[in-house]
Amino acid sequence: MTDRPNTPTLDRVTVPSDLKALDDRQLATLADELRQEVVSAVSETGGHLGSSLGVVELTVALHAVFNTPHDKIVWDVGHQCYPHKVLTGRRDRIRTLRQEGGLSGFTKRAESDYDPFGAAHSSTSISAALGFATARDLGQPTGDAIAVIGDGSISAGMAYEAMNNAGAEGRRLFVILNDNEMSIAPPVGAMSKYLSSLYSSPAATMAEGFESALPGPLRDHARRARQLVTGLSGGAGTLFEELGFQYIGPIDGHDMDQLLSVLRTAKVRATGPVLIHACTVKGKGYAPAEGSDDKYHGVAKFDVSTGTQKKSRPNAPSYTKVFGESLVKEAALDPRIVGITAAMPSGTGMDIFGKAYPKQMFDVGIAEQHAVTFAAGLAATCMKPFCAIYSSFLQRGYDQIVHDVALQNLPVRFAVDRAGLVGADGPTHAGAFDIGYLAALPNMVVMAAADEVELMHMVATAAAYDDGPIAFRYPRGEGEGMEMPERGEVLEIGKGRIVQSGTDVALLSFGAHLGEVRKAARMLEAQDVSVTIADARFAKPLDMVMIRQLMKSHDAVITVEQGSVGGFGAMVLQALAQEGMLMEAQLRTMTLPDRFIDQAAPDAMYADAGLSAVDIAATAMEAAGLEATKTPIQAQ
Repeated sequence: MTDRPNTPTLDRVTVPSDLKALDDRQLATLADELRQEVVSAVSETGGHLGSSLGVVELTVALHAVFNTPHDKIVWDVGHQCYPHKVLTGRRDRIRTLRQEGGLSGFTKRAESDYDPFGAAHSSTSISAALGFATARDLGQPTGDAIAVIGDGSISAGMAYEAMNNAGAEGRRLFVILNDNEMSIAPPVGAMSKYLSSLYSSPAATMAEGFESALPGPLRDHARRARQLVTGLSGGAGTLFEELGFQYIGPIDGHDMDQLLSVLRTAKVRATGPVLIHACTVKGKGYAPAEGSDDKYHGVAKFDVSTGTQKKSRPNAPSYTKVFGESLVKEAALDPRIVGITAAMPSGTGMDIFGKAYPKQMFDVGIAEQHAVTFAAGLAATCMKPFCAIYSSFLQRGYDQIVHDVALQNLPVRFAVDRAGLVGADGPTHAGAFDIGYLAALPNMVVMAAADEVELMHMVATAAAYDDGPIAFRYPRGEGEGMEMPERGEVLEIGKGRIVQSGTDVALLSFGAHLGEVRKAARMLEAQDVSVTIADARFAKPLDMVMIRQLMKSHDAVITVEQGSVGGFGAMVLQALAQEGMLMEAQLRTMTLPDRFIDQAAPDAMYADAGLSAVDIAATAMEAAGLEATKTPIQAQ
């Protein structure tokens, strides 16, 4: 445990109303202490450090000026909310962040009245804040609505849909653009260039109508600087003004005097939607974070004095790395392969591909819908696009998968990372639903990798497949420690494999739970039960030859998957029902339960889900009508 920082001013604050007793100088001191507290806490838990450090002053200023929880602060993504949690009655639990039974790493309505809207995916805040503002105007007992959105998140189409609607509605609403010029990866595209041009202008401008409330020298400076940003008097306004917002900025998001002055003035004078452009530094105030390429976006536990992260040494390469390196090998043989990611090059392994083939890798920003249709356009020209997006983020592009890819039978390759339960990020990032939502689509092929070698095979298979869209899913974390081939083999579409043969019970695994299935098989064998292990490889098309044989030659067949109800097991049940084969053997499907599972270590989450080896073995025993004759079933 690190030494706790000395925080006499912060010690006086339990809830935001306590900030009303502090003067402006004390609020600046509070921000310094709050930053130390966040660094100390995250050093013990790991988490999203850089984004939280960048909004410390802004968090203090917002809670000092507005009256939460009556006023609603909606944090976009929510991964920058650690200072907010400290100030809103959760300081005593801040060192349980992202731990089992502890605080969520994101905003969460069930956790606090000060979290009015839960978020862990980007670009939702303005829409939600407009909902709060509209409800207020319709008579609901709620106050001002403030959306805090980053320069990466505001690149997504949903943010502009919301701003367009808010500008047309004209309701009193505050949007804080937290511009640190660094989301998870450097923001890309025209919006980034536009914000950079504003960022380079003097840092104390304010919109016309607000300037008159400022002291004389600051008012004159603000007006001159504003003209540099928006054009001379009578010239065109900023994009935000064209959308109907009063634009204030850019301002220094770490200058407490500026923040308090602007927020107080805006609160008093605003009648419609206002956008305040605050320039910040991700990782501000902690040198190792400021000096890091990713600004310590996501960190493991670390030593505060040095910034050294205490990451365990992996026993095997991560699935993400295997994907990236496998794609590089395929691209060496086929120049038509291109890579696409939505602001997550390192998270998906596309950074590996991008370093090898920079002209063939495209980071489209936080725009999953665009990524999918962009890939479809490439596929329509006989290019071979690999669209690498986390399972939970691919949900955001579902209409495009249906309408722009599957309906037109275009050969887009979907690399679905973070499949299954993901640990500390909890239910918002769980890859629970992709099997069902992809396998439901005509023309789609759906694969899941049981281990890192299988992932190599599936990358090669996807590269070779030109008959339509194809997807392959794989989990977060390291592989099984398999000996890796030089290059993946092209699999026969719709063909599974028998891993081991037995006679009593068949365990039919789909995806990366095969390791747990093997443990369950050993437990069953300790009870003198003969076990077949099969790896389905494909949820669509199913290997019906293999499945029929399993049903005919075993007393019980158990399907196991790291996905929700309505996935692989449902596909097997439907197919067998159509063929009238459900009575051939006792069939059970093991899936994630019909509920969201809170953060914990992945093994603990799967135990909570009823998908441990013990659960699998017990289900198989029950289905086969067997009773334990030796030591009760336990983990081997």
